[in-house]
Amino acid sequence: MTTRPHIPVMLAEVLAAANIADGDLVVDATFGNGGYSEAFLLQANCSVIGLDRDPTVQPRAEALAAKYDDRFRLVETPFSEMDQRDLPMADVVVFDIGVSSMQIDQAERGFSFQKDGPLDMRMSRSGPTAQDAVMSLSEGELATLFKFYGEERHARRAAQRIVEARTESAITTTAELADIVEAAIGRSGKIHPATRVFQALRIFINDELGELYRGLCAAESLLKPGGRLVVVTFHSLEDRIAKQFLRDRAGEVEGGSRYAPAVAVTGPDASFTLPRRSVVKPSKTEEAENPRSRSAKLRLAIRTTAKAHPSDPNAWLPTKLDVPSLERLT
Repeated sequence: MTTRPHIPVMLAEVLAAANIADGDLVVDATFGNGGYSEAFLLQANCSVIGLDRDPTVQPRAEALAAKYDDRFRLVETPFSEMDQRDLPMADVVVFDIGVSSMQIDQAERGFSFQKDGPLDMRMSRSGPTAQDAVMSLSEGELATLFKFYGEERHARRAAQRIVEARTESAITTTAELADIVEAAIGRSGKIHPATRVFQALRIFINDELGELYRGLCAAESLLKPGGRLVVVTFHSLEDRIAKQFLRDRAGEVEGGSRYAPAVAVTGPDASFTLPRRSVVKPSKTEEAENPRSRSAKLRLAIRTTAKAHPSDPNAWLPTKLDVPSLERLT
């Protein structure tokens, strides 16, 4: 099977933000195909620890370890647990959030309806599958998932058609689900009508937003004073979590416009400073050459000497929406 080459998104911008120096320890929290990790190793005489919960990345990690001697190693773990793996304190932690093109290209992983495969979508290859969600959750729960995680306007209609279809036969493949959703929503424009439903199921099955929030908390604990946190996100839900986390940890004031006085935020000392409040976006050239980069946003924060803040692992969840948890499927 021929696959498209893996292109690390916003590589130049990530390298500039990371500002890696000789002797630094860099944690590549989302190793994937190792594009960032190898670039870090080439940029400076540093050491890199790659993290990934997907066991299929092992061959690529072994190749990097052999090429760069003792400067690289892989730890198979969710990045949300990096502060629990006896890792040394880091100078840089980098996140590239979202599913990798390598995973999308593997039909047997079930991430995409472009290539028919089992309705799986698990990054870790363990736990409940997307099929479990489609076949077990109620119509209301499915609609909530599609609306919240997928920002799908026709969430209720898609959920209703799925529930109707599964009473006739099990929904087991990506093509079957895509056809059901297309029949429910209809096709208009260039984007396939099942795109947001598939996104929602993938995020739910892998607890991607919870992982992101807990990963940011873990990075806060692992970074040295002066350490740099670089986060690349790909859609609004991810960026919203990263933005709110960093602004909270930076102790930014609320208000402060010319019409309203600033209100100081009380609580722990700021654990990060933000060199810039706005995001960095890919160049127009990169957007043209690599369409996957078009929605990417990069945020940078610098660790202070303050202690890590106390963290609520569910702080990212909306309070007014009853989003089902993965435990619902176990």
